[in-house]
Amino acid sequence: MMNSIQQIDLRTLKKWQAQNKDFILVDVREPHEHEAFNIGGQLVPLSDLGPFIERVAQNSCLVLYCRKGLRSQLAIQRIRRQRKDLDCYNLSGGIYELM
Repeated sequence: MMNSIQQIDLRTLKKWQAQNKDFILVDVREPHEHEAFNIGGQLVPLSDLGPFIERVAQNSCLVLYCRKGLRSQLAIQRIRRQRKDLDCYNLSGGIYELM
């Protein structure tokens, strides 16, 4: 199942941002990690994912990230169980290289 998750690399993410593509950037790490370093995503720790996903508009595009890309993949699996209409991408490799 992990290989069926759509991946996006940092270069493509920056291109999307430059093109003003409509997506929500979501940081699924813990608050202390987000405070120490982040790339501008909305902080939604894994434990808060359910209530957040309920509020996301239909057919939204989400790009999720964490430190190395594992928690964000887990988050996408959870989102898929709850919301099939959302288009989710995992920032491959996370933000580890940027830190």
